[in-house]
Amino acid sequence: MNGAEVLDVGRDAIWLTLQLSAPVLIVGLVVGVGIGLFQALTQIQEATLVYAPKIVAIFLSLLFFLPLMGALMGGFMNHIAARIAAM
Repeated sequence: MNGAEVLDVGRDAIWLTLQLSAPVLIVGLVVGVGIGLFQALTQIQEATLVYAPKIVAIFLSLLFFLPLMGALMGGFMNHIAARIAAM
């Protein structure tokens, strides 16, 4: 395995990490901005108000996106196993 192949596997791993984390992070971001906007509009300055809805939203998004995440990780593992077998 030469340097270009190692960089290719590393690039694929970083791209997979972004694909796995992006849906959950986007849901957390949207919920956080929505709660922040709600707090700004109603002038409720409770610091702990953000945590419960964000935790619930992230948990639900994990339940929803878990099959996609598993398929992505399985495909990556098959790709890596095929590269190892081809050596």
